[in-house]
Amino acid sequence: MTAAAADLDVVLKALADPNRRLILRAVRSSPRAVGDLAKGLSLSQQVTSHHLRVLREAGLVHAERDGTRHLFALRADTLDVVADFVESFWPKRLAALKSAAEHTARKRRRG
Repeated sequence: MTAAAADLDVVLKALADPNRRLILRAVRSSPRAVGDLAKGLSLSQQVTSHHLRVLREAGLVHAERDGTRHLFALRADTLDVVADFVESFWPKRLAALKSAAEHTARKRRRG
């Protein structure tokens, strides 16, 4: 397995949990503290911390210190591995769509 494939697997596993996706949405616009995230998502701090650890290990968030608090922020660049994977399917899909459209056009011209 290549490093990119391993990274993709780790990121996809992290994204598979709905609570982690909620956390990513919550930190996408500005850094948030664990307590604020837990309260906003109706999760315990322990559960929130666990999800943040998984997201941090996958490279999807990073922590910043603000005095005694740890603020978590999105690392959107890590999502590139997922975007690259998904986008790799488009050339085949577009070619199939083009072929189907051309086939339909030929049938219409024939009658």
